[in-house]
This record gives sequence, C-alpha cells and structure tokens, in this order.
Amino acid sequence: MNLWEVHAIKYADRNARVRGDSFIFDDNHDAPHPMDYFMWLLRRGSEVILVDTGYDDAEAASRQRPIRMNPAAALAPLGLSPDDITQVIVTHLHYDHAGGLHLFPNAALHLQTAEMAYATGPCMCHDTLRAPFTADHVCTAIKRLYAGKVIFHDGEAQVADGVTVHCIGGHSRGLQAVRVRTQAGWMVLASDAAHFYENLWARKPFPIVVDLQNMLDGFDTLQRLASAPGLIVPGHDPLVRQYFPKGAADHIFRLDHGPTTPVQTKV
Repeated sequence: MNLWEVHAIKYADRNARVRGDSFIFDDNHDAPHPMDYFMWLLRRGSEVILVDTGYDDAEAASRQRPIRMNPAAALAPLGLSPDDITQVIVTHLHYDHAGGLHLFPNAALHLQTAEMAYATGPCMCHDTLRAPFTADHVCTAIKRLYAGKVIFHDGEAQVADGVTVHCIGGHSRGLQAVRVRTQAGWMVLASDAAHFYENLWARKPFPIVVDLQNMLDGFDTLQRLASAPGLIVPGHDPLVRQYFPKGAADHIFRLDHGPTTPVQTKV
C-alpha cells in the first residue's frame, strides 16, 4: 500500500483576534483567540500535490494582514520550487487559500463545481459574502480554466490513489476537505470545514458561513472520514503545532505519522 507524507506549512498568523471572530454563540467573545495560516503538501515518491496556496505580499498589504513567509518560498525546505507543483487542490477560493494561485503557474487546479459557481454568481452581490474573496484570485482560477487546467469535482472524488476530496460547504458553498491515506491511517485535512478543534468538538460554528446546516453536518462528515479523531486536522488552529512534530523547517510540521500527544476532543 502506497502511503502519503503530509506536511503542514505555516506561512502567516494573526494574533489580534478574539473568540467572537472564531465562534458563534460564545460567552467569552472578547477573549484573545489567535489564528495560524497553513497550506499543506502531500508527497509520495515523486508525486506531489499542494493543498491550497496561501496569499502573497500584495494581498497581505491590501488586507493589512502581514504574512511571515511568501508561500512560494515556504516550500524550499522540502526541496521544491513553485514550478515543481503541477497539481493544487483548492479547498475553496477565499483569499487565504487561493491567494497564491498565480505563484504556481504549472499547476492544474482541483476545485468543486459549486465553488466556482458560488464565487462567480449572484451571492457575490452581497458585501458580507464577497468579503473573503478577492476578484483577482477568482480571475486567476478562471484563466486557468480557459487554459484547460481546472479539474472540477462534484461532491466526493478521487484525485490520486489514496487522496480524495469531499464537498462540505457551509463556510463557502463549494468548500472541500481532503482525505489522505497515511501511515497513521486516513487523515482528513479539514481546511475551513473546521478552522479550530473547538469548532469541531464543541460544535461551535465559525461566523463566516453561507449555509449553517452544511457547516454543522460537515463536522459529522469529518469524523466519518477520519480513521481516528486525532487525524482530523483543522485549517487554522495553532494547536496543530503542539500536537504534531516539526518537520523540515521551523514553519513545517509533519502530520502523517499522527499526533505526538493525544488530541483533546473534550472542549
């Protein structure tokens, strides 16, 4: 059985946040609640798949959300340059997940049909729903489509042997989680289907949401897909850096061997 390496690559953080930014119906809404920003690299022999692309310095300046490292440079400790990336799974088209698509010009994009329709459809007439998107990023995806380099998926699909995508929705209409076969078992990269462990285990929705039922149902889907609770990896939780060991550099964390300490599921 061929198993995949999984690397979480932290390229940014944002510490001037409070719990009200992360949870609906939280009693302690004004307490500090920092967020990490990750992309993920899957590798099996010579096969490489990047999951999400982060965002670049221009987007950081535009949103006044500085990054610690350009996503293209962040891959260097793994022996990879941007030109080496030929496949990107785009979990959704929000700025912090698709803001670096242009940095990987050789990559075909794996995207849910529902996400492209959402990001280019009438929902974008609403300022609130449009806020996490940047038009240039969506246009990059469209240009890649016209270059014949977008693979659309509807719901559940196989990207490679041992790598599947699963449409969750909720946070964004076509948000997809990624399931990967690893040494530790089936691992699920939740992306923003669960920003934090607490979203998942306490069933607390994240405030940016287009369909609340899909978000809540998605928590159950994540549990069904993973071999064990500790193999669900949230998209933005600083606790990932405590549960999993460092990898090839200080900003890279090795996930595929599983957590080094038990993940707390009681919040």
